[in-house]
Amino acid sequence: MADGWQPARLAAFDAYSAPQADRWVAVTLRTISPALDADASDEAWEWLYEGRIETRRALLRSEPCTVSVTHASTRITWMIRPVLFLPLMHRHGAELPACAQTFKPHSTG
Repeated sequence: MADGWQPARLAAFDAYSAPQADRWVAVTLRTISPALDADASDEAWEWLYEGRIETRRALLRSEPCTVSVTHASTRITWMIRPVLFLPLMHRHGAELPACAQTFKPHSTG
């Protein structure tokens, strides 16, 4: 970037459905819109009234989406990507490999 700033991920949210992801972005935009400048607020409300339905449709088609607003020199972008997880196999009564007992999960944050 020209000014030396790099994009940064500040938060993540795990939604369990397309409607939940869409609602999360909508609630967030409604929450921050009073603090945005006039142009950014217009961008936010334009998505809320017109762009939101296309975002929901894309998510239901399992397509990634972005929603962005620009406030002053800051660009705020929500990236919404469908991710499919397979259920884990039932493990009761199954013998696990010896290494399973030595695994220690680490926090990613």
